[in-house]
Amino acid sequence: MCRSFCGNLTVDYPFALQPGCGHHGFRELLFCINDVLMLHISSGSYRVLDIDYAYNSLVLHDPHMSTCEAIILGGRGNGFVVEPWRASYLNPTADNVFMLLGCSAQSPLFQGFPGKHLPCRNVSGLGCEEYYGCPAWEIINPRRVGLVYGSGPPDCCAMPYETIRSVNLSRLDCQGYSSAYSLAPIKVSGPDEWAYGIQVKYSLQGSEDFCRACEATGGTCGYDIGGNSDLCMCGSWNSTSNCDSVHSGAFSYRRKWSSEVALAGLLIMAMFWRIQIILG
Repeated sequence: MCRSFCGNLTVDYPFALQPGCGHHGFRELLFCINDVLMLHISSGSYRVLDIDYAYNSLVLHDPHMSTCEAIILGGRGNGFVVEPWRASYLNPTADNVFMLLGCSAQSPLFQGFPGKHLPCRNVSGLGCEEYYGCPAWEIINPRRVGLVYGSGPPDCCAMPYETIRSVNLSRLDCQGYSSAYSLAPIKVSGPDEWAYGIQVKYSLQGSEDFCRACEATGGTCGYDIGGNSDLCMCGSWNSTSNCDSVHSGAFSYRRKWSSEVALAGLLIMAMFWRIQIILG
């Protein structure tokens, strides 16, 4: 009933490609375009590289995000900004580092810190000092500073998502960004082996038990398009609990209707016999 794949990626609950399928917190989020799975939020569109259903996470790719091989400036990157109503369902993981590049001294990142102390720091062992060792920085000759700057902020400032809650390059007055996430417990030797991309954690907000009960009875998990409440889709009908309860209710309804038809038939036959006796 609900499409379950796009290219080589499985699209399963809580995600979906059709209205009414999946969880309502992820509605109008994923799109399959020429067998490429895309995720769309308010900051832009991203290619979905992987969905890990065991760890409730996705890995996203922004084509205008800097990596170890290329520094992309000009404010073209999407960053990461999610709609307020969706924020409780979808956020970058705690071990995902955002490295903001070419931010001005007037950036909100550097305001309100006494003595110009920088908010920049490593995240899960990933940070700008190592990132400066990438080949892409060789032609830029980055400006490096310590915890306090005088002439201007550094060319790279690393921080976790929860520090700023949205990566909007225009609002932050930055020229670009990079994003990487930890592969722990796998150890990597340097930034050329980092996993570049945005690793996002998704949360079902308590709907896991409903879906397990639905699927255990042969149903498909979805939601009511009008009211966004959980639904269990059971072929030609829907249930607000599971498919067993629907079958039970449908059977009771059909049995009641059949009994009423049988009773009406007996009454009609009795009336017919009575008329024949009177006329005879």
